[in-house]
Formats: sequence, C-alpha cells, structure tokens
Amino acid sequence: MIKRYSREKMSYIWSDENRYKKYLEVELAVLYAYMKSNVISEDVYNDIKGKAKFDIKRVEEIEKTVRHDVIAFLTAVGENVGENSKYIHMGMTSSDMLDTANALILRESLNLIDKGVSHLRETLFKKALETKNIPIVGRTHGVHAETTSLGLKFLTIVDDLDRVKDMIKFFRKSIARGKISGAVGNYANIPPQIEEIALKRLSLNVSRISSQIVSRDIYSDYLFLLTRIGSIIEKLALQIRLLQRTETREVEEPFLEGQKGSSAMPHKRNPVLCEQMCGLSRVLRGYLLSSLENIALWDERDISHSSVERIILPDASILVDYMLDRISYIVGNLKIYEKNIEKNFLASNNLIFSQRVLLFLIGKGLTREDAYYLVQRNAMESWEKGGDFKQLLKKDKEILKHCSEKELDKLFDKKYYLRFVEDIFKRFS
Repeated sequence: MIKRYSREKMSYIWSDENRYKKYLEVELAVLYAYMKSNVISEDVYNDIKGKAKFDIKRVEEIEKTVRHDVIAFLTAVGENVGENSKYIHMGMTSSDMLDTANALILRESLNLIDKGVSHLRETLFKKALETKNIPIVGRTHGVHAETTSLGLKFLTIVDDLDRVKDMIKFFRKSIARGKISGAVGNYANIPPQIEEIALKRLSLNVSRISSQIVSRDIYSDYLFLLTRIGSIIEKLALQIRLLQRTETREVEEPFLEGQKGSSAMPHKRNPVLCEQMCGLSRVLRGYLLSSLENIALWDERDISHSSVERIILPDASILVDYMLDRISYIVGNLKIYEKNIEKNFLASNNLIFSQRVLLFLIGKGLTREDAYYLVQRNAMESWEKGGDFKQLLKKDKEILKHCSEKELDKLFDKKYYLRFVEDIFKRFS
C-alpha cells in the first residue's frame, strides 16, 4: 500500500495553541521593533520575551468574563510578564495582531498543502508512466471516440497540478502580508517604521495600505487556490468513477479485504472514496463563496467576516489536506483491468477508426465531403444494425475503388494512436 500522509500536522497548524503562539510571535516582533527604535530598552524587551507565555485554559477563563478573545489572550500573557506588560500591544489594534498572525498560519498551511500537491503529482506521474503504453478507448460526450493512452489520462491531471504549483508560488507571496498600522490603518499611534521592522522580523510583506484589516480579497485568493485543487481532485475522481461503472470496469478504486459495499447487495464494490472526493469539492466551492462575501465590509471594517473565517479557513485547509492524502492513496492503489479495456474496444464495432479511414480516402484524392459521406454511410449502418465497420467497408464497392482490403486492414491498428505518446511524456519530468 502506498504511504499516506498524516493530517495531524494540519490540524495543529489551525489549533488554538498554534494560533496563540502566532499571536505571541507578532507581539514580540512589535516589541523588538520598539527596541530597535529606542522606544523601549533591550532589558525591557528581554524581560518581556523571557516571561511572555500563555495557558490556554487561563485564556478561556478570562474570555468568559471579558467576552473578547484578544483581550483575554493579552491579559493572560500580561499576568506572567508583570509591570512591563504595559508595553505589550502598545499602539496596536486587535486586527494588527490577528491578521498578521493569520498570515503566519496561512503560510504554514500553504507549505503543507504544497507538499500534498507534490506527493499527488509524484504518485500520478508514476502511474502515468506505468500505463502510458496501454491503449484505451477515448470518450467524448460519453461516446467512444478514438484510441488514447491510459497514461495520458493521468498525465492530464499532472499538468493541472503543475499549474497549481505555479499558483502556490504566487500565492505564497500574496498571503505573506501583515499590517501593524493601528485602529483605522493610519499609523496615528504606531509609526510605519515599527511595522516595517516587525514584519521583516516575521518575514512578511508590508501591506501598502490597510484599513483596520488586511483586505479580504487576499484570503479569497487562498480559498480559490484550495477550491481549484479540490476541483482538480474531483476531475480525477470523476474519471475513475466513470471508468469503474459495471458496463466499463476498466479501473477500480481500492477495495480492502473485509470491506462491504452495500447493506443490501453483497456483490457491490462502489467507488465511495471517489464519490467522497466529488462531494467534498462542493463544500470547498461553498467556502470560496463565503470568502468572497467577506471582501465588502462596512467602512474601515466590521466584524461580520470574523465568524466566517474562523470556520472556512481552518476547515478548508484541513479538508484539502485530507483530500490530497486520500486521492493519492486511491491513485497509488488503483486497480487496472486490461482485459476489460481490450473488451471495450469491441463494443464500438471498430467505429473508432472512422477518422483514419476518412483521412486515408482524402489522401487518395477524394474531397472531404465525398470521403465523409462514404465513411459515415457505413458507420451509421454499423451503429444502427450492429455490423462490424471494417467488414462493411470491405463490402462497399465505392470504397474499394480507392483502396484495397489490405490497405484498409492497416488502418485498424490501435498502436497508431500511441505513436507520439513518448513525445508528450518528454514534456514532463
């Protein structure tokens, strides 16, 4: 069985403990900036840094009274620091700490998601290489079209993920943005210099301008990225589901010993894992919509976005991490039924070779319209009456005026359609 990633780390990234740690990192970075700007002494800074700590239970206890999570956190830390706690949060507003801490959390989250995307990409590419020379019926509109490679089906998703990797690089810079600009973003009580020093210490970018908050389109970008990953996973899962149908059964998701597919029908082996992936991608799209609703707020800000973000940011991040893990497991342990793949070629009575015949006749000098008429005439007879397309062509006197039966036989070769597969794979590494 393929190695699976643990999701405990993502859960920790969005835990209360890690969130409070990031709050403290931000507050200490601002105090560091005050020290570098000679507002507080090095001794004061070191005293605060040495004593600043929090206890989650104590924070929760204080919050029951003050009904404000930031104040509860600052009070709990201040109890440990003592007299010098007066310098903590000096000139700041809650969102200075919250949004800057969010940037740190989002960066950690995106780094882990990046690893999950890389793992899925690696798993898919390996599967694509293993199956690149397996011919399979390609389908458009759900109808047999022409022969393709099973490996190319997987390689298409690899290409999707490579574009996601490029997006991750861009969004990693975009979300790494904080603000320490005060109550309405005008630096009235905390100079821009403090923000610059503090954010540099945290390896974050300075927002060129902010109100009381960082603009929420940045968070929507993050949710869009997660939603896009989810949609790519859905695209792959849906393809597996289609190929697993009883009438097709060319591939099958893992079905473990002892597993049961139905309470009523013992024979069932349902694609429940892939169905789950498709369902969860819908949840992600709902989260994206919620993030877009958060962009427009009253004036310098209201608090309507806060309750939404406390749900969608951790949930979407944990969900995508889970989906990446699960779909990697599915792909790595996918069952492939080559006999069924071969059997399904016969279902179209050789109609999948119609374009080759069409182009061959054009090459013999017929107009496209005349060639199309001759080929379609036989194809429709095969479609409606069930006769073999190649045999019908061999009985068509008008067709035989332009080619021999031996020439026709050469046109019905599945390997022809895979002749450039290696060239396509060379574009990837």
